[in-house]
Amino acid sequence: MPPRSTPTARQKRLGAELRKMRLAAGMTTEFAAGLLGVPRTNVPNMESGRSGISADRVRVLASNYGCLDARLIDALADMASEREKGWWEAYRGTLPASFLDIAELEWHATRLSIALTVHLPGLLQTEDRARAVFEQVFPRLPEAEIEARVAQRMDRMLVFDKPNPPDIQVIVHEAALRMEFGGPEVSRKQLTHILGMSERDNVTVRAIPFKMGGFPGAGHSVIYAGAVVPQLDTVELDCSHGPEFLDSELQITKYRTQLEQLDAVALAAGPSRDLIREIIHQL
Repeated sequence: MPPRSTPTARQKRLGAELRKMRLAAGMTTEFAAGLLGVPRTNVPNMESGRSGISADRVRVLASNYGCLDARLIDALADMASEREKGWWEAYRGTLPASFLDIAELEWHATRLSIALTVHLPGLLQTEDRARAVFEQVFPRLPEAEIEARVAQRMDRMLVFDKPNPPDIQVIVHEAALRMEFGGPEVSRKQLTHILGMSERDNVTVRAIPFKMGGFPGAGHSVIYAGAVVPQLDTVELDCSHGPEFLDSELQITKYRTQLEQLDAVALAAGPSRDLIREIIHQL
């Protein structure tokens, strides 16, 4: 089977973890190739996500690399076993690959911690709000792509109804709650939708009011996706040129700490809903 031309972020992550494990063990690509009985050039393809690898081979490598973390090995083997294409693959070739990577990240997360200052989380946006946001992309997108992005954003909400959906913790600044993308009526329906979603058992929405002043990471929109083992946690940052996915231990620790600090300044869930209702009343 030829190498993948566009591996997903999750496929790249599996390969990166295998490379990290090999380097920590001080092993060469020749050693890994010998274990698997493949040409040496196959190993870099596996470690970049361009070639697949079976769960059994993941376990062979991990055992010979001396990894003693059974939960991590099981998690990597499960990633290698994933063969069924996710719903997001229907958009491949139509939308940027990063849109699909975000959906895949959300789908496989055990928990999501989301912090935003200007925008509302995509998972909680209404169709009209999403369309109003995408209409502001510069340079302007073709109408067909705007509608494809809106449709994909709505499909992301399938994560709420999957078996064992992730716990979702949202911290959003008052500025984002007051931004009237699409006008007052769209904003009113959007905030009402957030109130309804915040009543779900696995969704918590908390607000940082203007009066709290400054806070860490004010310029970032962050998604912290928890995995079945902490070594596989991922941070996604929204940037003007597209999302960035971070998984180094230092970056994971940095953003986990930043979210803990935001947690300390955000209103509790009840007062946050009161603030949202107040803003709705003012529209």
